[in-house]
Amino acid sequence: MEHVPVDFGTLGLVLLVASLVAMLTRRIGMPYSVGLVIAGFALALTPLGTNLSITPSLIMQVFLPPLVFEAALNIEWRSLRREFPLLLVLVTIGVVLAAILVAAAMHWLTGWSWLAAGFFGVLIAATDPVSVIALFKEVRVEHRLHLLVESESLLNDGVAAVGFALLLGIASGSGAGAGDIGLSLVRIAIGGTLCGIVVGAFVLFLAARTEDPLVEITLTMIAAYGSFLVAEQLKMSGVLATLSAGILVGNFGKLGSLSAAGRPTLLSFWEFAAFLANSFVFLLIGDAEASPVLLAAVPVAAVATVAALAGRAVAVYPSSLAFACTSLAVPWKYKHVLFWGGLRGALALALALALPLSLPERGEVIAASFLVVAFSIFVQGLTMPVLIRRLGLLCPEGDPDCGQPADCL
Repeated sequence: MEHVPVDFGTLGLVLLVASLVAMLTRRIGMPYSVGLVIAGFALALTPLGTNLSITPSLIMQVFLPPLVFEAALNIEWRSLRREFPLLLVLVTIGVVLAAILVAAAMHWLTGWSWLAAGFFGVLIAATDPVSVIALFKEVRVEHRLHLLVESESLLNDGVAAVGFALLLGIASGSGAGAGDIGLSLVRIAIGGTLCGIVVGAFVLFLAARTEDPLVEITLTMIAAYGSFLVAEQLKMSGVLATLSAGILVGNFGKLGSLSAAGRPTLLSFWEFAAFLANSFVFLLIGDAEASPVLLAAVPVAAVATVAALAGRAVAVYPSSLAFACTSLAVPWKYKHVLFWGGLRGALALALALALPLSLPERGEVIAASFLVVAFSIFVQGLTMPVLIRRLGLLCPEGDPDCGQPADCL
C-alpha cells in the first residue's frame, strides 16, 4: 500500500468540514456528496488543504471496504436472493453492452486506440457504490428500488474490476485466450466471494464467544478489511469479498453470534465509518477537480459523458425487458431511477489512476474520467432527489421502515 501522510490536522479539518457541510446541505436540501465536492474544490483554492492525494490504494484499500461493508450489513439476504436473476443480468450482460458501446464511441469519435477506449468503457460503465450509497443516505426510497440500485452498484464494481484486470493482462502482452479469460473471470469473482464467506464465518465464530460490543466492532472491522485484503492478495475481487462478508455478518449475526445489546452500537459505528469515508472521498474528488489540466479535456469529456449515459441506458432498459412478464418485472419508474441514478465516482477514478503508464492516452483517459465523474455528481446527483419526487417514489414522512427491511442486523 502506498504511504498516506494523514496527520491529526488533516483529520480534524475533514471532520470539521464534513460536519459543517452535513448541517448546511440538510438545511438547504442539497445532496451531501455534492456539498462535499464543492467544499473540496474550495479548499484546493485556499492555503488550507487536505494534505492528501487521491490514489488507487487510498480509495480501494482504505475508503472502499467500510462503504461496501456498511451497505452490505443492511442488505436482506431473502430480498437479494429473490432479485438475484435480474441483478445478474444487469451486472453482466448490461455492463458488457455498456462497456462495448462506450468503447466504440470513444474509439470512433475521439480517435483513441481500442485498448484505451476499452479501459475507459470498463471503468465508466459500472456504477460506483461510493456515490450510490452516499445518495441513498440522503434520499429514502421504496425498499425494492433501494435494494436494486444499491445491490447493482455493489455487484457492478466486481464486474468492472474483473474486466479491468483482464484488460491489464492484455496491455501487458500476456496474450490470454478465451479459455484463460473465462477461468480468470471465475477465479476472481467466485474466489473473492468465497474469501468473504470464509472470513465472515470466522468472525461470527469468534463473535459468538463474547458479548463485549467493542470486541464485536473490532471483529467486524477485521471482516471488512481482512476479507478485502486477503482476496486482493490472492488476486481475487476484494469488493466481492467484503460484500459477501457484510451480507453474511448482517444476516446471520442476528441469529446469536452478535449480542442483542451490541447490535445498535455496531450499526451506529459502521454508519459513522461510512460517513467518515464518504467525507474523505468526496472532499478528495473536489480537490482533484480543481486542477486546471482538466479544462483542456472538456471537449473529449463531453463526448465521453454522452457515451456513458447512452451506455447506461443500454445496460438498464434492454436488460430488464427479459423480466417484463415475470414476478421480477421492473416498473418504468424504477428503470428511470436505475438509469439516471447510475452515478460514477471514486471507483472510476481509482481504476483510471491505475492505468498502465505505457498507455499513450493515459492522461486523456484520466482527465475524461474525472470530468464524467464531475458531471455525474453535480448534474445527476443534484437532480436525483427531484426525479424521485416527481416519480412519486420518495418514502412518506414518519415511516421509518420504508427503504429498509424490518429484520436487518
